[in-house]
Amino acid sequence: MHTSLATLCGLITALTVSAHGTHGKVDPWNDEYANTPDLSFSGVTSFAHLPHVKCLDKPEQAFDVALLGVPFDSAVSFRPGARFGPYALRTGSRRQRPERGYTSRLKVNPYTNGLYVLDCGDVPVTPFDPETAIKQVKAGYKSVLHHPILNEEEMKRLHMQKGLDGEYHPRIIALGGDHTIVLPILDAVSEVYGPVSVIHFDAHIDTWNPNRYLGSVSLQADVNHGTFFWHAYESGFIKVNSSIHAGIRTRFAGPEDLDDDVTAGFDLIHTFDIDDHGVEWIAEKIKARIGTGPVVISLDVDVMDPSIVPATGTPESGGWTSRELRRIIHSLVGLNIVAFDVVELSPAYDTQAEISAIAAADMVYDFLSILALGVDGKSTQKPDARTVDEL
Repeated sequence: MHTSLATLCGLITALTVSAHGTHGKVDPWNDEYANTPDLSFSGVTSFAHLPHVKCLDKPEQAFDVALLGVPFDSAVSFRPGARFGPYALRTGSRRQRPERGYTSRLKVNPYTNGLYVLDCGDVPVTPFDPETAIKQVKAGYKSVLHHPILNEEEMKRLHMQKGLDGEYHPRIIALGGDHTIVLPILDAVSEVYGPVSVIHFDAHIDTWNPNRYLGSVSLQADVNHGTFFWHAYESGFIKVNSSIHAGIRTRFAGPEDLDDDVTAGFDLIHTFDIDDHGVEWIAEKIKARIGTGPVVISLDVDVMDPSIVPATGTPESGGWTSRELRRIIHSLVGLNIVAFDVVELSPAYDTQAEISAIAAADMVYDFLSILALGVDGKSTQKPDARTVDEL
């Protein structure tokens, strides 16, 4: 009985080895469909199907431009939910991809033009302690800002500014998150470049003096998504009298709010100015205000009308369309941009068609495009990287 069992086991083993030796490994997918790329609706969702690395865990990872999620929304005054903004921005970018990223308007593919763009994942901030979370945002952003770059010659060709340390630093596009995240971002950026100018697209000024801000019941409550620019001004992160709001249409307590705004260093473009003066006038006013110094572009999605972008925490009627905003962003080619952010996207209030997420993700694409054209705006698409626009 024991001999028969041993013989049977040996026979099974021999047959198995024989079968594998004759037919090889069974792998019909790679036999027929090897290296099939993911389509817009498949694959792990990184921004625009870019390579994804958790950069905070790999300090040696080199790149030139980082997409960095900041899922913080613990300092909002109305509707929460922007902690899911990074997720929504990545979801809204699914129809973008490096091999089909050429823009016929700006004549560049920002994903293949020479700067290595990487999705660096998120800063895992605590939702329970805003003070600690703000410290985490600065620490995470600062760490990514000090990662090694991959293409120094490309940054030199694009006339990108070095930091005060004489070194090139990556450009980061922060995916928020509520607007409070810009306070620790400006803190980190100003340490590298000195005080910076800000181009602020928003329905609200966000320079409210916390001494008069409704709901400011403690020192921590004083730091929120409506007061962070005031704190940035007081901390010296913002260059004096060189910043500007665009798209403003909120209500104020009185003229004193506008006086504080001037004190904080901002000029103001009202949303109706686009009807009175047009896109070109707005663009020229922004560029004249900013000059040639380092600038941060901060975009709250509520600058767009809620009929276009309903998924935000403090919607205001009468905003710009996504087309109008994109034309203004395109006109900013050539500025000395050192950082971007897109904030206040709260996908819980979006439509089933994800129209807000798609519009916001397209703003990120436009940021990448003007960045790829360089500080003087004269960089051109490399011939072998041209692709055809997708219909």
